[in-house]
Amino acid sequence: MKTLLLICVLAMSSLSVAAEQPNIVYIICDDLGYGDVHCLAPETCKIATPHADRLAAQGMIFTDAHGGSSVCTPTRYGIMTGRYSWRTPLQKGVVTGFAPNLISEDRPTVASVLKAHGYTTGIVGKWHLNFQYADPQTGEIYSRKEYKKPPVGARIPDGPTQRGFDYFHGFHHARDMEAVIENDCVIEHDAVINMLLRLTEKAAAWIDEQAQTDQPFFLYVPLGSPHTPIVPSPEWQGKSGLGDYGDFVMQTDHAVGEITAALQRNGLTDNTLVIFTSDNGCSKAAGIPKLAAQGHLVSAHLRGSKADLWDGGHRIPFIVRWPEKVAAGSQTDSLICLTDLLATTCDILGIEMPSGSGEDSVSFLPELSGKPIESTRNGVIHHSFSGHFAYRHGKWKLLLARASGGWSSPNEANAPADSPVAQLYDMETDIGEQHNLYTEKPEIAAQLLELLEQDVNRGRSTEGEPAQNDTSNIVLWKSGQTKEKPRKKRAER
Repeated sequence: MKTLLLICVLAMSSLSVAAEQPNIVYIICDDLGYGDVHCLAPETCKIATPHADRLAAQGMIFTDAHGGSSVCTPTRYGIMTGRYSWRTPLQKGVVTGFAPNLISEDRPTVASVLKAHGYTTGIVGKWHLNFQYADPQTGEIYSRKEYKKPPVGARIPDGPTQRGFDYFHGFHHARDMEAVIENDCVIEHDAVINMLLRLTEKAAAWIDEQAQTDQPFFLYVPLGSPHTPIVPSPEWQGKSGLGDYGDFVMQTDHAVGEITAALQRNGLTDNTLVIFTSDNGCSKAAGIPKLAAQGHLVSAHLRGSKADLWDGGHRIPFIVRWPEKVAAGSQTDSLICLTDLLATTCDILGIEMPSGSGEDSVSFLPELSGKPIESTRNGVIHHSFSGHFAYRHGKWKLLLARASGGWSSPNEANAPADSPVAQLYDMETDIGEQHNLYTEKPEIAAQLLELLEQDVNRGRSTEGEPAQNDTSNIVLWKSGQTKEKPRKKRAER
């Protein structure tokens, strides 16, 4: 009888915990600029985004949120692991698939942590962190040289379902978008124009399924839009009046609406934390000059775009709705990074982050209820497509690059010969990064450089025991001008 009573008490306790834990839906767009969401830049955004705007009206806008990089793969690595991607051998650019998973098998992820604490976990969308394809009969690993796209039936031995997810439906990255994957198998080839509609339907359907259970769930929705190929469905073509890119953004916003509608019809809205964001700034493939001529500024008031060290490359939309916790219509200028999801979810669960994880992750949970973030991180590290570094500390931002560090002009190859080796900006008075103070304030530049070097060398940017980077080949000064590094003594002259 005592044993039966104990079982009943444990079962009731488990149900109580499950009821208290919020569902988490994390929607991340691909290459959506800060200025592409109407409520964030109402004067310069000419694209209608009613569903993102509604989330903002019902929740909180973070105006100073950043991807862990200004391109796809590194940011996604940081989201999943709470760690900057440049701590791995990936020092620039992105991965291209047909290769071992960038996330080591023994590294905790947001999904594996939540799964271990009773959550059902799903990903619907783009992975872009590498995995391999294997012959289903022999287990032989396919190579990119042999296949232009993964063959139907190929098995995936190291994909999302081996990194904490119970369910996966989507694709690896844009180049392989025709190959539709479910769990650990390529199930079909489909036209790329169908992918966004497919992901929208699958995400909503998965929520409908989870609503029939008592388990809390985590749904990660890394959409492949409005990244290239820019292919709005026929019913969305011409909707924006700004061309295919504007149409594709509108269809992406519609996907957000379908996902939140699924929560509403299942009575899940109140206890579901919804995060809407992007991995980096808008790509030049969108036709940025043409959009600007039509009055639409993809980066709003920010300089640069995807791939750059300037804020237009990595400052991204970040909107949080959680009716039970977050005040409607609220806004914060607290500095956060997309690496912060792991620490935040652990904070929600009331647990410590697993050992050997989350080296660059800080919980923003206090901010959701109007309290200050308790950060042990001195600053946020930015990283460009070409691997150039920048460091943000308070209002100051140091860029170890002569120019954009990315694709915008001037870039490192065509920067004026007399350009200082680095840039320093006061982001409170010069958010557009127009007035370089590097030579005027060498003491501040030296302080930020010292903090950056410490964060890199310690293997972590947060408080804790020093950790190990996965590589020793981390070069801070990509332009090769280390002799011009700032020195504190200059300020004393």
